[in-house]
Amino acid sequence: MAKFKLEIVTPDRMFYQGEADMIVVRGIAGEMGILKDHEPFVTPLSIGQVRIKDDGQFKSAALSQGYMEVLEEKVVILSDTAEWPDEIDIERAEQARVRAEKRLEQKVEGLDILRAEIALKKAVTRIGVAKLPSRH
Repeated sequence: MAKFKLEIVTPDRMFYQGEADMIVVRGIAGEMGILKDHEPFVTPLSIGQVRIKDDGQFKSAALSQGYMEVLEEKVVILSDTAEWPDEIDIERAEQARVRAEKRLEQKVEGLDILRAEIALKKAVTRIGVAKLPSRH
C-alpha cells in the first residue's frame, strides 16, 4: 500500500511524525478514511479516535477537537490534545465521565450543557482508547 507523511501536532508537542498507509478520523460529518493521493481539503475534527495504519498494523490515539489538512503528499492534524492508550489515566478519565454525567443530569439553570457534553465525549473517548493495546 502506498504511504504518505502524517503529522499530528498539539500545542504541547509533535505527537506523531511518520508515514502511514491510511488514517481514519472522526470529522464533524462522521468517520472518514484517508489514503495516499487523496484530494486536498481542510476539515474540522470532532472528539474521537484516530487510527493510523502503517505496515498492516493499526495504532490508535485519542484526539480532542481540531483540524485536518490533507495535502498532496502529507496530512497534518492539529489537535488540542492527543494521547496514546498508555498515556491515558483511566481512573482520571472515569472520574471525568462521572462528573460530566452528573452535571448533565442536574439540569441546573445556567449550567453550560455544551461544556458538559464535550467533557463527556472526551472522557468516553479516552476510556475507549485506553483499553486498546498500545503500539506506538
